[in-house]
Amino acid sequence: MLEINWDDVKNIVSLVLPYLIFFGIVLLLAIVAIIIAKKFSIPKKFMIRRQSIMAIFVALMIAINLIAYYPMNTILTLASGRGTISDATSETAEQLGEDIAREGIVLLDNDEDFLPLENDSRVNVFGWASTNPIYGGTGSGSLSDSHHTVSLIEGLDNAGFEVNTELSDFYTSYADERPVVGMFEQDWSLPEPPVNEYSDDLMENAGKFSDTAVIVIGRGGGEGADLPTDLSEVTYNDNTDDYQDFGEDNHYLGLHETEKQMIDLVTSNFDNVVLVYNGSNAFELEFAEEYDQIKSVLWVPAAGQTGFNALGEILNGEINPSGKTADIFARDLTATPDHNNFGDFEYTNMDEYSVENDFPGAGGVPTFVNYVENIYVGYHFYETAAEEGLLDYDEHVLYPFGYGLSYTSFDQEISDWNIENDETITVDVTVTNTGDTEGKDVVELYFTPPYTNGGIEKSEVNLAAFEKTEVLEPGASETLTLTFTKEDMASYDYENEAAYVFEEGDYTLSLRSDSHTVLDEAEFTQDETIVYDQRSTDEIPATNQFDFAEGDITYLSRENGFENYEEATAAPDNYEMAEESLSMFRNETNFDPSEFFDESDEMPTTDANNGIDLVEMRGLDYDDPAWEPLLDQLSTNDMVDLIAYGGYQTPAIKSVGKVATIDLDGPASINNNFTGVGSVGFPSAVMMANSWNVDLAHAFGDSIGEMAVEMGVSGWYAPAMNIHRSAFSGRNFEYYSEDGVLSGKMASQAVLGAADHGVYAYLKHFAMNDQEMNRNKMLATWSNEQAIREIYLKPFEIAVKEGGAQGIMSSFNYIGPVWAGASSSLLNTVLRDEWGFRGMVLTDYFSGYGYMDSNIMVPNGGDIALATYDVGANMMKNTDNPTVVKNMRTSSKNILYTTVNSYAYSDEALNAGMPIWQVIAIVVDVIVLGLVILLEVLIFKKYRKLKNRLGTAQDNTSAL
Repeated sequence: MLEINWDDVKNIVSLVLPYLIFFGIVLLLAIVAIIIAKKFSIPKKFMIRRQSIMAIFVALMIAINLIAYYPMNTILTLASGRGTISDATSETAEQLGEDIAREGIVLLDNDEDFLPLENDSRVNVFGWASTNPIYGGTGSGSLSDSHHTVSLIEGLDNAGFEVNTELSDFYTSYADERPVVGMFEQDWSLPEPPVNEYSDDLMENAGKFSDTAVIVIGRGGGEGADLPTDLSEVTYNDNTDDYQDFGEDNHYLGLHETEKQMIDLVTSNFDNVVLVYNGSNAFELEFAEEYDQIKSVLWVPAAGQTGFNALGEILNGEINPSGKTADIFARDLTATPDHNNFGDFEYTNMDEYSVENDFPGAGGVPTFVNYVENIYVGYHFYETAAEEGLLDYDEHVLYPFGYGLSYTSFDQEISDWNIENDETITVDVTVTNTGDTEGKDVVELYFTPPYTNGGIEKSEVNLAAFEKTEVLEPGASETLTLTFTKEDMASYDYENEAAYVFEEGDYTLSLRSDSHTVLDEAEFTQDETIVYDQRSTDEIPATNQFDFAEGDITYLSRENGFENYEEATAAPDNYEMAEESLSMFRNETNFDPSEFFDESDEMPTTDANNGIDLVEMRGLDYDDPAWEPLLDQLSTNDMVDLIAYGGYQTPAIKSVGKVATIDLDGPASINNNFTGVGSVGFPSAVMMANSWNVDLAHAFGDSIGEMAVEMGVSGWYAPAMNIHRSAFSGRNFEYYSEDGVLSGKMASQAVLGAADHGVYAYLKHFAMNDQEMNRNKMLATWSNEQAIREIYLKPFEIAVKEGGAQGIMSSFNYIGPVWAGASSSLLNTVLRDEWGFRGMVLTDYFSGYGYMDSNIMVPNGGDIALATYDVGANMMKNTDNPTVVKNMRTSSKNILYTTVNSYAYSDEALNAGMPIWQVIAIVVDVIVLGLVILLEVLIFKKYRKLKNRLGTAQDNTSAL
């Protein structure tokens, strides 16, 4: 569940304040009236005081109702949401979580075939992380605590291992909880008992208990902060005063000193050691080569709430590992081409654009990050650099992309292939289990295009397609058919043709066990260069849209064997935004809504009484003319509300019969942060990608969809699918891979699975939100069009075209000088016009931050703000202007189109009725109204009695 954001709390209090002031004024006047009443006669004094008290009571009820129905309406609706997840559905989800981990855990090394162990073995489990492993991440990727979480030790127990509890107790007594790495503050400390705390008895008992040791090293991360590259700049508490865990040049994704000493201790006492790395970010594992005692190495990304059961099953051989790495494991993570251009860079010539904002991590001067590595991200760089002789592959890469071992052996060969209609390439691959253990294998097909020195940049190795076998018994074979097109292999030429180009020359199709190891090959020659005026999957020609994002940057080039490597990959030396880019930059200091006004626009029809309900639009095409009279019924206030209040819901609109819908967060689960209801937490997206199994991805989406329906939910803020540009990105656990094809294929299946239940998925974060640092500080992200299209947009493109996604969540960052959430090039031209997207674009969490504004978002393709209350910038202005109303009408249509074709408009959902809090409020108001009437009757009766008694007394006095 998400943490409380106190900035939101303050904003809500400020919205409620006028109503409280109203009540305070009434209260003050009533008190004054009560005090003044003592000067009047008894009947009048009684009436004034009682009516003052009634005025206080009525004013309180009015204030409560106004607060509930206006500033707190959305929050109360979300907090009173119906729905729970059935036990049967949860059990199915728990089992699926185990299945994902069974295929997503990667066996990286297995010397002497040490694994599997016997399933009734005794094991010593070393490392504090064994008792506090990584299950997920923080922020939107956090897991619900309403479900049981299988610990690592429990997973081993469940698999039949007897675990040395003396060691486990030793670690939990040292520290029983993992320091919190939260969204708004982080403690990066990594508890690990110094070796002098391991008593002789503890180690002697461990040796007697078993001759096998398992070492667990864990690293976590989360939303809001990237993993530290310099521990001296963050909160970190050393494990001892005798030395620093992390020295001057050490970073979070390498061993710290106490871990090194612990490994030395274990390997000096045990000859048979299994190393388990538990984390979703690639880690520097080269140290394992230094120890002959470390026989086997396993990568276990964040395991979710049941995934550690799979670790036990893999260790004992019940499950044969079939995972493959979704990221390359470099020996030195500080030597990657992106490393010097990842982090905190602030402009020196933009003080006039500085903004004030209380949200943690927001405000201040605009910042930037340069994607200098061009298309050479991850394995694309290492494979190409090795081919060009820039580096020795084995000296720089420990485990390639797509790498993973098995307890059996497989043979793969290209059994047939052909090119149909000079475009579609079909490759049949036969996989045979040549070992003595049943198992699955992944078929990875790559292509190598012709490269002309100084021409279009091209990676030497590119993933084209992949499939996973069924379980193959020893000796069994399966033939898989992989299909892709020449269009898929085309490169984007932004410098000359401004189009996708499939160049003439020799192409190699290579069947590989990983990105580096070739198993079989096929070749063909393209006789003529094809310049795609329009690809078959596009609705309009793809041409340059992001020239403004290129900037004055030297990009890494393959030319002359990467001769510009040192220059291109150096840390930035220019901290000024160019004048041309400054002219395009907008935030609250210089934005003028009128720059989008078009004097030729005519005011659209509003407030029409056409008698049409939104439900009648269900199933109609987006361009069906029947939409127009429905949209005519919307008032400007209706459209303002639809756009402004999109936080975890879309609002009900009476004029068109639109019901409210619920949207929830969670890339590895689906959680209602308002009611506390949450689904089972699945393993991380990295674990999913490591499986290379699109059927599992579909099953995951299907399970999310089923649980969403039981919770009364129509929208899912996922899948998250940014690129692992750097191993240090805090949200890599949410994102699939460094590769766009693998990411896009997995995500598209998750989207389709959820859609089977009428749940629309929001692909996020669109686009280039590949680091957490400065994400709310107007982070200008610079890249060239080829890299933008081939690397960073690729997974979104696949998920839109193949997955049919109906929702997009735009990102916090700027692309060049333009906020991504208001980039017409991105949201209108590429997403809608090129790719054919039909649906709504939601912002990321909307707190303004000094640059997010609905009035710049809506005219540029954004539709709805992820806000639950009026934060100012989410409210549309100038609603008497024809252009503004026209744009609001378009955004409203996108929202209505998505929601009417969702679960919310199924027969089951439409009978849900009004929110429960409104039912309660109406009942309470009726009771209160009746009570007020009754009290008023009693007060007036009492007043008359007092008045009559006073009159009688006065008459008697006169008679005397």
